Amino acid sequence: MGPAGPQGEPGAVGAAGPAGPAGPQGDMGPAGPIGPAGLAGPAGPAGATGATGPAGAKGATGPAGPMGLTGPQGLPGAGMNPLHIATLRWYDANRTGFQVEAGMNPAGVACDGANVWVTSYGESVVRKFRASDGAILGTFPVGMSPIGIAFDGTSMWITNSDEDTVTRLRVSDGALLGTVPTGAMPYGIAFDGTSVWVANLADGTVSRLRASDGVATGTFAAGPSPLGVATDGSDIWVTNVNGNTVTKIDGVNGTRRATVPVGASPYWLAYDGDSMWIANLGSSSVTKVRTIDGVVLGTFPVGSQPAGVVFDGSSIWVTEYAGGTVARLRLSDGLLLRRVTVGTNPFNAAFDGMNVWVVNFGGTTASRF
Repeated sequence: MGPAGPQGEPGAVGAAGPAGPAGPQGDMGPAGPIGPAGLAGPAGPAGATGATGPAGAKGATGPAGPMGLTGPQGLPGAGMNPLHIATLRWYDANRTGFQVEAGMNPAGVACDGANVWVTSYGESVVRKFRASDGAILGTFPVGMSPIGIAFDGTSMWITNSDEDTVTRLRVSDGALLGTVPTGAMPYGIAFDGTSVWVANLADGTVSRLRASDGVATGTFAAGPSPLGVATDGSDIWVTNVNGNTVTKIDGVNGTRRATVPVGASPYWLAYDGDSMWIANLGSSSVTKVRTIDGVVLGTFPVGSQPAGVVFDGSSIWVTEYAGGTVARLRLSDGLLLRRVTVGTNPFNAAFDGMNVWVVNFGGTTASRF
């Protein structure tokens, strides 16, 4: 075999062979950059309500809102009970003291539920004071020498002792509603829920007047010199200053039902819901009489010349004319609980539902405590 010849030119590339099997997976390369956020998906369903958190601190008070519309008018009230007025049933006392100028010789005193009225014996007028602060609201002329005064729910009735008349004034404005004749020297006066009763000192009688119009509906015998008068809600009780007795009179027909001996010169009297208390001017005592049967339950010593007496819902107060004082007695047994100094010659007393008022006849004042 001869020697190899020179290498020939390379031939054309043959067709690609079939792909070989895949090699093993290489290691993971580094993470690429984060792509842009996709669109928000639809909202999922609401979760359950969580527990209420603690209350936050109270905020500052906001400005007042505009006034609302006026509501409808309420139903009318029941008004004053005439029998409560007649028996002077008001409220408990708290006694805040002062004095007011009440004119010459203040003699009688009564309350209308909001105001206190005082008769001036020496001036022939009646003055109206606001009970809460003693401010004077009016002065109104009446007859000569006015003494007693009583309230009937709408009017004040005043006895004119030297004129034998009774004057009726409207409490709202003091307007004169009428002047009515009575017996001789009318003194004490009281309202029983329907009628006004007047004690006629100089002729031994009591007059009954219809409260609605002042028409006389009867004149009835009492005792010697009837002076003070009060009601227990059904019967009328009258002190006979020269007889040392009190007379019980039927409030319907005017007949005398009983005559009860008390102390010397019985003057004013007051009802406590069960008994009458009578101030005995001439014997410096107070007598307690049970109204249902006229039994005397006790006679209790007080200061010199007791004249006026009033019940405040829990105690009895007695004016001691000669001493310028007022005594407070325990209702159950007449025990002296307190003594208050007032003005000169305290003559009569009334209770306004909060305080006791006393008129000082020997001066020009009325005391409130």
